Amino acid sequence: MLTKLPAWVWSGTWVLACIAGMVNVVGLLGFEHQAITHLTGNTSLLAAALARGDTRAIGHFAAILGAFVAGTIVSGFLIQDSTLQLGRRYGVALLLESLLLFASIPLLAAHSAYGMYAAACACGLQNAMVSAYSGAVVRTTHLSGMFTDLGIALGHALRGMPVDGKRLRLCAVVISGFLCGGMAGAVGFDVIAYDVLLVPASLTALAAIAYGVFRWRIARG
Repeated sequence: MLTKLPAWVWSGTWVLACIAGMVNVVGLLGFEHQAITHLTGNTSLLAAALARGDTRAIGHFAAILGAFVAGTIVSGFLIQDSTLQLGRRYGVALLLESLLLFASIPLLAAHSAYGMYAAACACGLQNAMVSAYSGAVVRTTHLSGMFTDLGIALGHALRGMPVDGKRLRLCAVVISGFLCGGMAGAVGFDVIAYDVLLVPASLTALAAIAYGVFRWRIARG
């Protein structure tokens, strides 16, 4: 069962899922029409490229996957634990994510695949950073697990079995955040193209600053 979570965790999870939704939809609407956070699909595309011997595609999809994993490695190195705990270096991780997203904007505008790699690295960093809240696995950059948990809970409810209401709420938070982020990203992309990524880049920078101030105030007592 999911234990009690503070209110800021729920809102923070929604915002991070929203950010991932925006980044992913920009990748899909951009020059490569390529998902950034969807590793399952990208792995399948890598498999197809390997089967066809398409060296360019092999390098591209391997780079996207590698960039995402590189982000998770950086997050693991910085935070060193999967359990949410104030005092860990979430601010540094958020700042790095922000810098990667800012860097991706001019690269994507120039139709450089390196922009996708920078964005994928940012998403990997974010996903690893919030990988667990009080024993509940949370993934903010993709939804397969959330939809699976949602379906399991509904199946249990149909059988009259107890359902973890907080887990259902968490699924709804992540799914709705990712969906709203995708909608906002799509609308923004039609208006200002890749500059729409200024929104998630700025949000993560502000979150990093806010967390740093919060830690400083706690340290001072």
